[in-house]
Amino acid sequence: MAAFDDLMAFTRETEALAQVAGRLSWDQETVMPRGAGAQRAEEMGAMESVLHARRTDPRVADWLARAQALDEAGAAQLRLIRRSYERAVRVPADLATALARLTSRSQGVWAEARETNDFAAFAPVLTEVLTLKREEGAALAGGGNVYDALLDAFEPGATAAELQAMFDEMREGLVRLRLRALEGPELRAIRGTFDEAAQMRLSRELAERFGYDFTRGRIDKAVHPFSSGSGDDARITTRTSADDPFNCLYSTIHEVGHACYEQGIDSDWHLTPVGHGVSMGVHESQSRIYENQLGRSRAFCHFLYGRMRDAFGEIGVQDEDAFYATVNRLHRGYIRTEADEVQYNLHIMLRFDLERALVSGDLQVRDLEAAWNDRFAADFGYPVDRPAHGVLQDVHWSVGLFGYFPTYSLGNVYAGCLHEALRRAVPDLDDHLAQGDPTPATDWLRAAVQRHGGLHSPRETITRACGGQAPSAAPLMAYLEEKFGDLYPG
Repeated sequence: MAAFDDLMAFTRETEALAQVAGRLSWDQETVMPRGAGAQRAEEMGAMESVLHARRTDPRVADWLARAQALDEAGAAQLRLIRRSYERAVRVPADLATALARLTSRSQGVWAEARETNDFAAFAPVLTEVLTLKREEGAALAGGGNVYDALLDAFEPGATAAELQAMFDEMREGLVRLRLRALEGPELRAIRGTFDEAAQMRLSRELAERFGYDFTRGRIDKAVHPFSSGSGDDARITTRTSADDPFNCLYSTIHEVGHACYEQGIDSDWHLTPVGHGVSMGVHESQSRIYENQLGRSRAFCHFLYGRMRDAFGEIGVQDEDAFYATVNRLHRGYIRTEADEVQYNLHIMLRFDLERALVSGDLQVRDLEAAWNDRFAADFGYPVDRPAHGVLQDVHWSVGLFGYFPTYSLGNVYAGCLHEALRRAVPDLDDHLAQGDPTPATDWLRAAVQRHGGLHSPRETITRACGGQAPSAAPLMAYLEEKFGDLYPG
């Protein structure tokens, strides 16, 4: 047991340092002074240098060779530490440090370019990021598929070919639903001016109703909502818009899903590899089921309609049925995070195809804006009006997250499977949601998914939660057909 205990003590220190590095990223997105970008890049580079040295420490290999696990959790710890070690030793230390330093700087360049709608100002640093990510992917792939090696960091075991087959299976039904909705009468959007302080107050209430523990978390504002941290420090951000309170409210519920996953993991595993969400696809399943299947359900909209009238007064929607339709309406738009449940996946497919082409070299950064605009016009039927609504809208590529985007749609697929199992387990769920109480659902998700952290593989995690049924796109597509077939009968 000495080797196992020594390895876990060392790993906990590494995990703690990684959390500190994550806090630097949170600070950069929320409250860091604008002029601190260059210094923060050096700080992030220094942290990554320390972390990479620890992750590749030869003692880890020695401990792994001698360590023996006494239980299932111990075996999972060893499996995840071995995976991390084997990936880390393939990446040269100077490359890992250079990537951390560059992506910290690139994020600031992206934010300014987005604000000024100037892709040309961002393209040079994106080219640098892509070059280093290709190097990293090649090192990890060891002669295999470079994109798959990058994807594996976010969804262990997944391949681009498998995801492409899944997306091809979904696309026809999504396009059919989209066309039927947009060819019919347009459902009314919410109208008015909504006090931003009131939005934040209601967001906080919704976060608490969905089980977010504010003694171990906080809400701040950011350009791009995100969740950060784990265990006893799991933070979220949201954003406000004076004419669109749904942006704030549903971004909050979405990020609460992520944070509740981290807060719900067995506390014995904090600051260990098992003490995190097992993959970004499973993570996204939590945020999407909180936001969509629960938060946008007819029953919960019954409750939210009353709370919004309490918070804002007249909201331009006359009754609960109209409010439900407004919350869920399919609509023209450019922004992925504001997209409805049907078109969201089409946004992801666009990004998935473009980033694979970038990584393979089939698409050059200088041609990316035009390629984005052409693909968007083909998929959605109207042109992008400005870069901030197109190629510059997402932060992901600026920070090197190539391979991340497809996990969003995979998370939707997982959420569809979990929702089907949840409805079987909690047949009276709508009665609770109508009272603004998602607790039966969040308790079930905590027991079925969240508390296990990284104990099982992503696919096994979902299969176990669903009573042995392997994940597939069928439950999601059935849910979308029923929901939007009702809203848009054709």
